[in-house]
Amino acid sequence: MFGKRTTSGPAGPASPPPAAAMAPRGMASAAVVRQVDPVRQPEPRRVAPAMQEIVRSEEFYQTKSMIFGALIEAIDLAQLAKLESDSAREEIRDIINEIISLKNVVLSISEQEDLLADICNDILGYGPLEPLLARDDIADIMVNGPNKTYIEVAGKIQQTTIRFRDSQQLMNICQRIVSQVGRRVDESSPICDARLPDGSRVNVIAPPLAIDGAALTIRKFKKDKLTLDQLTRFGSISPEGAALLKIIGRVRCNVVISGGTGSGKTTLLNCLTNYIDEDERVITCEDAAELQLQQPHVVRLETRPPNLEGQGSITMRDLVKNCLRMRPERIIVGEVRGPEAFDLLQAMNTGHDGSMGTLHANSPREALSRIESMITMGGFALPSRTIREMIVSSVDVIVQASRLRDGSRRITHITEVLGMEGDVIITQDVMVYDISGEDANGKLIGAHRSTGIARPKFWERARYYNEEKNLAAALDAMEVRPESR
Repeated sequence: MFGKRTTSGPAGPASPPPAAAMAPRGMASAAVVRQVDPVRQPEPRRVAPAMQEIVRSEEFYQTKSMIFGALIEAIDLAQLAKLESDSAREEIRDIINEIISLKNVVLSISEQEDLLADICNDILGYGPLEPLLARDDIADIMVNGPNKTYIEVAGKIQQTTIRFRDSQQLMNICQRIVSQVGRRVDESSPICDARLPDGSRVNVIAPPLAIDGAALTIRKFKKDKLTLDQLTRFGSISPEGAALLKIIGRVRCNVVISGGTGSGKTTLLNCLTNYIDEDERVITCEDAAELQLQQPHVVRLETRPPNLEGQGSITMRDLVKNCLRMRPERIIVGEVRGPEAFDLLQAMNTGHDGSMGTLHANSPREALSRIESMITMGGFALPSRTIREMIVSSVDVIVQASRLRDGSRRITHITEVLGMEGDVIITQDVMVYDISGEDANGKLIGAHRSTGIARPKFWERARYYNEEKNLAAALDAMEVRPESR
């Protein structure tokens, strides 16, 4: 019945391992699956964004495992890799229907469709994760072993009914994801950062470090790139505050975006880069490339982990130092975590105005302390006053992003770095977000307001770039009409 599709070699077990990439059929099969993956991943997701989760029985998973095993034995993966996605799905559909008929499996039409979707996802995509990746309302996917998967929707974390057949299938999916960017995850290298083709950030930590099975975390990004105008509609920033941020981006202020985990730092950085002129040469440095710049003249750099011998790693500091030899006009660091903070400050202070970066901190004042701490821990034998003078001469504006307890995200501070008095760095807030209470549904009520600064420090810079009138208008509007959110 399946003669034209049968692969050579002895028949495998009735219930093979869950992913074809690890099927015990020799290295040829694994190579074939790696051929399939890069072709399939960019295909548009087929599940509706608002799909409802389906609770499936243990019997369904047993039936699926049996049919999946028979399918792997019957199909020619090398030929499947040459087909377009739609054709590959139709081929898989035909074979599954034949298997169901031969084995007298009783399934309803809807169950057959569910089974077909699951198996196609296993072979052509990311298995049980596909329905979640298709939903644009999900911000994070958190897999805690094969039987527990959580998502973040509207700022709140909730458990899903998604599960993997076993730990091996989960590891196969993790391997498939990281191999696309030339990385690996196994017992010798159990921690890995990677990305999906759409730019979503991925972190994997595998056994033996993860005791209950591999932990996979995916930070998803919306297919439609957010803008400051959209953040205004969401209430993250007032219209006047958004106008102020646009000016800060245009007049080449050196900006540090500070915030906690999941506060929207990278999203805000993407929004600010929209106001970089198209004729500027921009170089980005990231651990896992996720920034989505729209300018035509962009060079994207990414760190590299060490190889099996522990050699060949390229750190963030290596990238930032190399940037200075690439004639950049702006340098953008996805996240400052260590001694690269020193090199970024040097870049900001040596003619690369308009450079930007993000870091983890809970307030603008704490962001300055963290920069100083990262430089100190990097082994630079510099007095504290010298480091603070570098910070003052390099950083113009700190933008603080926060995730509030109701799950909403707000830009809570736009703060200038003014200078020093003695050994203390002096800052001033241009705009802040005040919380005034909460409504009956538990949503926080607040407003963005001006602090009354008539002429911020970057006023002269705005005049140089002919943005003086726009800056004055934005500051005046903040004074007379605070927006309630």
